[in-house]
Amino acid sequence: MDSPEVTFTLAYVVFAVCFVFTPTEFHSAGLTVQNLLSGWLGSEDAAFVPYHLRRTAATLLCHSLLPLGYYVGMCFAASEKRLYSPSQAPETWRGFLLLALTLPIIACTLIYYWSRDRWAHHPLARTLAHYALPQSGWRAVASSVDTEFRRIDKFATGAPGARVIVTDTWVMKVTTYRVRVAQQQDVHLTVTESQQHDLSPDSNLPVQLLTIRVASANPAVPAFDIRLNSTEYGELCEKLRAPIRSAANVVIHQSLGDLFLETFASLVEVNPAYSVPSSQDLEACIGCMQTRASVRLVKTCQEADEGECQQCCCRPMWCLTCMGKWFASRQDPQRPDTWLASRVPCPTCRARFCILDVCAVR
Repeated sequence: MDSPEVTFTLAYVVFAVCFVFTPTEFHSAGLTVQNLLSGWLGSEDAAFVPYHLRRTAATLLCHSLLPLGYYVGMCFAASEKRLYSPSQAPETWRGFLLLALTLPIIACTLIYYWSRDRWAHHPLARTLAHYALPQSGWRAVASSVDTEFRRIDKFATGAPGARVIVTDTWVMKVTTYRVRVAQQQDVHLTVTESQQHDLSPDSNLPVQLLTIRVASANPAVPAFDIRLNSTEYGELCEKLRAPIRSAANVVIHQSLGDLFLETFASLVEVNPAYSVPSSQDLEACIGCMQTRASVRLVKTCQEADEGECQQCCCRPMWCLTCMGKWFASRQDPQRPDTWLASRVPCPTCRARFCILDVCAVR
């Protein structure tokens, strides 16, 4: 492949991926379907359901046009292949052009089917129809959803491609191509999974992500999963009428302190271990007096005479949890992004240490 061809291909792949998955930079620049077609889509706050009926259709069509856009661009980037004349183009490119034309044709056909009878065949409209009273239709339910979405007391969180919205009556998940809806009084919610991350890409803080299964008692309404930060779990529970069950192996950390202790323990596990001499017995932790001491401070982050950390000469006197709580208690609560990289004094001898100096006792 020639250099212009390679350059255009790489650039277009990056653009296509970012246009579909829309990182923060694309949102800030306004390079999203919602922003580019805002005049036609209208306002989400004014009419939530009609907005997403149009948004999902527009998104599907715009994304289906991306392969065709690549082909048109290659007509200029690789003019020697004569792609502008399909009859003279290589067979591989003719096949690609056929695929690039087929995708938007299928998308347009599907959108036309959805839009018939004033969008009555759209998946969102069909879901809302399951909650309609016999003497009314899905539009009456949609009007109720629109009204509740306009209220300021709704719970809303998540990235633009996976938003979670909970109103007084509805639990909703807004994704790129679908809007999942379930009525609160009919759902069973279960925390099925939790994922612990030492650092969040947005805030450089430890984060725990919870996966909650939303299963409707109505068999016609498919179940779906929602994901949210564990620190938002309490606010979600306040908005929900139904209780949330937890799987037996899921532990939910609802505070930043809980998340930090989990991260602190995971980082200590990868530090070098400290071997206790056979003549030394481990005593109970002087912090909680419940478990035996399990950590010792040994300067391992740098050489003995370098850096701000100091060598601690204390014997093992603290358990891992109490040492983590001590470390967290010496931090600035307004600057949680600095906690992992900070240094604190030993609770006994005041020698300064960092997390890399906390060694598990073996």
